[in-house]
Amino acid sequence: MTPSVVASIVTYNSAPYLESCLLSLKKQTHPNLHICLWDNASSDRTLEIVAEHADCFHATHFSNSNLSFCAGHNRIIASKPSDYVLVLNPDVTLEARYVEILAGALNQDASAGSATGKLWRRSSLPEKKIIDTTGIYFTPSQRHLDRGAGEADSGQYERREYVFGASGAAALYRRAMLEEIKAGAEYFDEAFFAYREDADLAWRAQWLGWRCLYVPEARGFHVRRVLPERRASLPPEINMHSFKNRFLMRVKNMDAETYWRLFLSITARDALALGYVLLREWYSLRAISLFFRAFPRAWAVRRALRRHRRVTPKEIRSWFSYQPVARPAP
Repeated sequence: MTPSVVASIVTYNSAPYLESCLLSLKKQTHPNLHICLWDNASSDRTLEIVAEHADCFHATHFSNSNLSFCAGHNRIIASKPSDYVLVLNPDVTLEARYVEILAGALNQDASAGSATGKLWRRSSLPEKKIIDTTGIYFTPSQRHLDRGAGEADSGQYERREYVFGASGAAALYRRAMLEEIKAGAEYFDEAFFAYREDADLAWRAQWLGWRCLYVPEARGFHVRRVLPERRASLPPEINMHSFKNRFLMRVKNMDAETYWRLFLSITARDALALGYVLLREWYSLRAISLFFRAFPRAWAVRRALRRHRRVTPKEIRSWFSYQPVARPAP
């Protein structure tokens, strides 16, 4: 039986990219795909585009306010049963077999709880494609980065491999994994609002022994707007949540032994981040109060996660490297 897949899209003023995303979903070859959309009170042409393509949706939901990227996806995932969930950014376009290839790969590998394909930057020239992501990895200083980001694609990522996690731009998640790692009713932590929520989910999955499979035959394009070098031009809300979530993710997932072993690298990076906020980005100081407001629940999630860990801190720590780490997949 063909596995069912829910494609979950959360929009917020996504008009410049949404139509291309929807057209690519309409062309998907996977026969059991249900497209669901949650709009967070868009004020541009997003709702007009949704209406023009109403025939492609299984369900649409419209909020009166911006409930967040995380909350929108959580509500879609909870509302529609399926074998797999494709979490998809509206600024992504997929090749026609993307869902079919990833669903087939997960069907063949029961140890994998998620899968990701190869995304290129949408601005790439046909003759010189620039990689956007082939999965995410963590450095010892606890930055999470996209593997291969900014590199010209010369075939260096053409093997199926296990990576730390999938970028939330176009990640396929196994429903069984999502149900196991969720906290209460939340798959993505809604205290994050947006940004780093995919890395947090990947870290929780790793603790419970779920692997993430990179499948290079599944391909697409992404308009990457959130980049470190563009921080000064990004919306203040994104930068503030990024600063908050760096620490919130660590409260939930970092074990004491690893923190001690990586203390100098982590602290040096924290000092740089805090110094930047104090000197250049005062509006992000609001993240401190939001962090402390979210701390009790994050600590409760940490304690619950610790009781159910299936891998050792040493195994988790082996993923943290300044060069991307990947492991052979069958």
